[in-house]
Amino acid sequence: MGIHSPRPRKPADGFLGLKQNLVADVTAGFIVFLLALPLSLGIAAASGFPPLMGIVTAIIGGIVATFFSGSHLAIKGPAAGLIVIVAGSVSEFGGGEIGWHYTLGVMVVSGLLQVLFGVFKWGRLVDLFPLSAVHGMLAAIGLIIVAKQVPILLHVPKELSTGKGPLELLASIPQFILHLDPVVSVIGGVSLTIMLAWGLVKNPLLKKIPAPLLVLIFAIPAGQLLGLGTIPQSGVLVQVGNLIEEIGIHVEFGGLAMVRVFLKYLVMVALVGSLESLLTVKAVDLMDPYKRKSDANKDLIAIGIANMISAILGGLPMISEVARSSANVAQGGKTRWANFFHGVFLLAAAWLAYPLLEMIPTAALAAMLIAVGIKLAHPKQLAHAYKIGPEQSAIFLTTIFFTLIEDLLIGMAAGMALKIVIHVLRGASWKGIFRAAITIHTTSNLIEVNIQDAAVFTNYLAIKSKLDQIPPGQCVILHLENTNLIDHSVMAQIQAFESDYSAYGGTVEITGLSQLKPVSLHPLSARKNILKRPTHV
Repeated sequence: MGIHSPRPRKPADGFLGLKQNLVADVTAGFIVFLLALPLSLGIAAASGFPPLMGIVTAIIGGIVATFFSGSHLAIKGPAAGLIVIVAGSVSEFGGGEIGWHYTLGVMVVSGLLQVLFGVFKWGRLVDLFPLSAVHGMLAAIGLIIVAKQVPILLHVPKELSTGKGPLELLASIPQFILHLDPVVSVIGGVSLTIMLAWGLVKNPLLKKIPAPLLVLIFAIPAGQLLGLGTIPQSGVLVQVGNLIEEIGIHVEFGGLAMVRVFLKYLVMVALVGSLESLLTVKAVDLMDPYKRKSDANKDLIAIGIANMISAILGGLPMISEVARSSANVAQGGKTRWANFFHGVFLLAAAWLAYPLLEMIPTAALAAMLIAVGIKLAHPKQLAHAYKIGPEQSAIFLTTIFFTLIEDLLIGMAAGMALKIVIHVLRGASWKGIFRAAITIHTTSNLIEVNIQDAAVFTNYLAIKSKLDQIPPGQCVILHLENTNLIDHSVMAQIQAFESDYSAYGGTVEITGLSQLKPVSLHPLSARKNILKRPTHV
């Protein structure tokens, strides 16, 4: 009989948690602040907002959202994944200051929607979107970020990039290289090399140093040494400004006159922001050494409240951000107060150190964002999708293609539509795709769950609502003998249910998998029933 080490005692929450874990949370908050500072500036600038507003967003995400948050370790702040949406909104509302102000109006309403999502417990809607389409959307966002930041990294003449879409910008990279600014490009190139190469470092102590901090340590002195401040062209150094002078009420609702544009970006900000945030909270729960379970709906409310305040003051939309949250866990953050302290440090920097921030080369910020974009769109994402099943890579690529030529909503819809067609071709009935056939039989010591027809992303919410009603600590048998088809998204959800339910003292037995043939060797690949004849409706 093996001896199991007890799970570490969970840190207290609230002000008792603050007292017990002050040193750990201040330390983690400081390291996250070093990571968040340059990224917040870069994300704001790339979104068409004043760079300072990126820091304002992260300050509110830290100091305000902490008191409403449903997650213990997630860090709130502006996200690279929303750059494409926010920049598009600013542009379609006329660009410049008016585009910024009208976009803030969209954000206020989207923040209110996120609060309502949480109040009505719609956090589970994240399960409605197939994982391959979500990853395809994020990869497309990564490509767009790279396309838009390369001209800034190389400081090419604006007329070479103005008015071009993502595909045109990517195709123009050779032309950009021919017209690069050698001085700025050296700083940008070295900064990008640091960002990409730092992940190869194996030393555990060195790995604790955030790569963006190393970029600043190099880029600020290099920019001064090479005289970037004296270059007559504008845009080579960040223009931050004084927080006290710049803060105020900037939101305007004039964009409501452009109903189609307003509604388009309202849906995208609320939908993509919520989706990214919920996925991050799920991921952070898996990293939490204390295995605490976040309240996704409460976290949506926190994000919504903070987004409304951020928009009123001129800031960007925020999410629970994965890279900063991962850094928080890695640095030993214990409670939500690490997020609070990261906001406090950002407030101090924006208030007291803004002259130093205005010495940061824009090429260095572009390098950081390009590194984020490369990570989102890395070829290994496609390889991973293909390992799960060829159809997953098709959905992944379809989502990317339509996102690049149209927008995020069209891309996501195209990916989901293709997946539905694939389900029908594999034997799922049209009725079964959208309506779950699930029954639960309960006896004194056993709960039997039967799923018939199809278990796919479009009907999983109904399946999940039934599974959520099962009391903890029971013996559960999940019967899949009468299931025609299970897709990858639901296979991942079943695995998560088995893991979560077992962690709280219950047992889960899955029967019928042997007659469900996987489409690939991946354990979470889609599975088709090889014994039961499908019934089409």
